[in-house]
Amino acid sequence: MKRIVTVLITAVLLVVCASCSSEDGGTPERDTSQVIIAISSEPETLDPCKGWGHGFTPLVQSTLVEYRQDMSIANDLATDYTLSDDRLTWTFRIRDDAYFTDGEQLTAADVAFTFNTAKDEQTTLDLSYLESAVAVDEFTVEFRLTRAHSTFINTVASVGIVPEHAYSEDYGTNPIGSAAYKFVQWNPGEQIILEANPDYYGDVPAIERVVLVFMDADAALAAVRAGQVDVALTSATLADQEIEGYRLVAVTSMDNRGLTLPVNKDEGETTPDGYPIGNDVTGCIEIRKALAYGIDRERVAADALNGYGDPSYSENDGMPWHNPETEIATDVEYAKSLLAEAGWADTDGDGIVEKDGLKAEFTCLYPSGDTVRQAVAMAAAEQARELGISIVVDGTSWDDIDRRMFSSAVLMGWGSTDPYTTYCLYHSSYALRDDYYNPENYRSSITDDYLESALAAATQEEANEYWKLAQWDGENGPSMCGDCPWVWLVNVQHLYYVADGLDIGEQMLHPHGADWPLIQNLREWSWTES
Repeated sequence: MKRIVTVLITAVLLVVCASCSSEDGGTPERDTSQVIIAISSEPETLDPCKGWGHGFTPLVQSTLVEYRQDMSIANDLATDYTLSDDRLTWTFRIRDDAYFTDGEQLTAADVAFTFNTAKDEQTTLDLSYLESAVAVDEFTVEFRLTRAHSTFINTVASVGIVPEHAYSEDYGTNPIGSAAYKFVQWNPGEQIILEANPDYYGDVPAIERVVLVFMDADAALAAVRAGQVDVALTSATLADQEIEGYRLVAVTSMDNRGLTLPVNKDEGETTPDGYPIGNDVTGCIEIRKALAYGIDRERVAADALNGYGDPSYSENDGMPWHNPETEIATDVEYAKSLLAEAGWADTDGDGIVEKDGLKAEFTCLYPSGDTVRQAVAMAAAEQARELGISIVVDGTSWDDIDRRMFSSAVLMGWGSTDPYTTYCLYHSSYALRDDYYNPENYRSSITDDYLESALAAATQEEANEYWKLAQWDGENGPSMCGDCPWVWLVNVQHLYYVADGLDIGEQMLHPHGADWPLIQNLREWSWTES
């Protein structure tokens, strides 16, 4: 089946590229009116009400606000917004020159309809705290919340506005929007085609046509070698090749990989679904902190990612709410002293420390088939053994991980432009749920208080200070300085082969996932002299 899909995609590319081939059959000449981008993940829908665009720019729909390069918030459809004194009502004024691509004007009614519909859909977008969205007049919309939620503005930045008059069950496969690009065609399993929107209220993009083709890393590399695509996502293991007509672009990310470590010992408890909770080895804080201080993150990046990675210290490295005090230096001797002082020693000479007959050994799970996670886990395990700790790396299915993540380590990955991720990772209410946020069962009333204060904050600046304190206040917190339910390892760099002469603009710090963050600034791309 994989070969059939690859052949079909290749056929599509040949048709797409026919107009850019040279007459003598030599190197293709670039059609600078378009760009062809190979990505690995096909969306399930292009409907923002059903999760499309959550965490990145939705491309064909406009948002009320958007992120600047420094991850601060700027107006897009909105011209202004205010927050009431009780922090329960957000009021947005929107521009009067935005039109959907069917010619209908975008109004506050469309905004209210979008958010109310998204709330009812109950997808990956959490709007449970939204009581209602109301169009006060043609260009003013109010969002009434059931509780203060400072990260609502981050949610607003990723919800594309849909047209109430043209919304139907098939909207997700044939969307109408008001953004810089308009939807043209979707061939499932093959490609999505977009075109520049000539009636866009902002600067119309220089690139008139965009073709997104879906293919895995191997097929994408083959397409690059054949000159059939202009941009292709690649992996660290494939990024060592020089290809004529292309350059390798490495984009810094906060797309992190790290170890989740159950913080409780195994006392025979189970989750409501009957899955075991706790681990006698990772339940010892000195084991967790020895790993945190004893593993050299630069070495992990070199060994597992061919150097295409950066040290990770938290779930939000580089964000305005990142606490720099969580950034610890590698100190192998300190790590070993933590173990020795707690009574761990290699009494039988096998290289693994033990205490009261318990070997410092545990299993780390990763999703089989994910070569990056496997490589990172193996590199971390190699260094852990030098500390006297044995990590057994086990590739398995996500279904199996769902059952075992409360009692075993997992090589997990996060990275979000929304600080609410910090809340989900560390708040007690998220412990032992089935959504991967807090399988370690980390609970702290001190951390909970900081997280609640961050949500209730009146400004982003005030909220950011509480997010930082929630990570580490100098004495308490879930960071590696403190209770250490996570050992953060690396932020993977996102790697792309980019055709010479194509300017992909200044990339923002990429969140988790390397495909869609690349094109969140698509309207700024252009062809220049190669």
